[in-house]
Amino acid sequence: MNKTMKRYGWSYLVTATMLFSAPAFVGCNGNDPDPQSPGTGTTPPGSTTTPPGTGTVTNPPGSTTSTPGNSTVVPGTDYIKNAGNLTFLSAAISRAGLEQDLRSGSLTIFAPSDDAFKAAGYASAAAVSAAPAADLKRILQYHVLGSQIDQAAFPTAVNTSYQTTLSDGRLSVYKTSDNVISVNNAKVVQVNIAATNGVIHIIDKVLMPPTVTVLDFAKGNADLSFFAAAVERAGTTVQNSLAANAQNGITVFAPTNAAFKAAGYADEAAVRAANAQTLANLLTYHVLNYRAFSSTFQNGADLVTAQGSSIRTNVSGGKVTILGKGNGTNVANVTTADQVTTNGVVHTIDRVLMP
Repeated sequence: MNKTMKRYGWSYLVTATMLFSAPAFVGCNGNDPDPQSPGTGTTPPGSTTTPPGTGTVTNPPGSTTSTPGNSTVVPGTDYIKNAGNLTFLSAAISRAGLEQDLRSGSLTIFAPSDDAFKAAGYASAAAVSAAPAADLKRILQYHVLGSQIDQAAFPTAVNTSYQTTLSDGRLSVYKTSDNVISVNNAKVVQVNIAATNGVIHIIDKVLMPPTVTVLDFAKGNADLSFFAAAVERAGTTVQNSLAANAQNGITVFAPTNAAFKAAGYADEAAVRAANAQTLANLLTYHVLNYRAFSSTFQNGADLVTAQGSSIRTNVSGGKVTILGKGNGTNVANVTTADQVTTNGVVHTIDRVLMP
């Protein structure tokens, strides 16, 4: 396992069980949401929930959506063992000692493909089998929901938060259409593989279980020391909001140290000497009250922040920029996206957003 995988220290897994299906399914094309499609912050046709960019919490009900063409339904472990693109996952289940445990219940599995495991640093199925069992238990638990959610049951154009069977782990699902679904920063490439006790959706990345809050993430990042100092100076309300583990989670656009310097803060001492209320107002303007990954941002969408005013997202050629109301035409570039924490997601930006 590579160094990145070792950092996360996975330790426990789902005691629930998961079963899956025969090889008939509905195909997902795996494309990102169209970055050029206009986003207005209003509910698009076909959405019956909340506007794009907002978030909802779901402790999912069962879905009765079926996959056309399925004539034989088998336990999920059997399907995985016989699927040519899930050999690494099969090895992980075996290594974690979950084969018998995963044969009952009603579950949804986001199953990383073999290529996803390779991209995560596992060179082969043998490498998976040599990995610490506790790590594999934790990572597999983070890919499981406690009830069955078929493709049609995911809300459209809403960042929907789902509790996984990892007690401190929630996933965010965003569906642009039936053929374009993301889970955190992974794409769903194959959907609705039915099982006797649930459903499998195959994804193109291994989802890393987070271990720190947004606040601790900032404190541990040398390039965000000005941001961390600003949070400390702003007071307990802001600090608690970045450390709390609310169900919806939060999204934070965290300016780098260079961004704070460009905004007039010469050093950390200058940040700590600033007016606390001014900093609180500024920082909450960088926060959304739900998890939003970069693939969910729409071109031209206005998103209401925790401060109450809106920011505008722009997407072009896969590049995301953010514009504050007080920034004129000077956008902030998202320089590092989709940094997952236990209570949200952090996007590092190169400009302070001005309300």
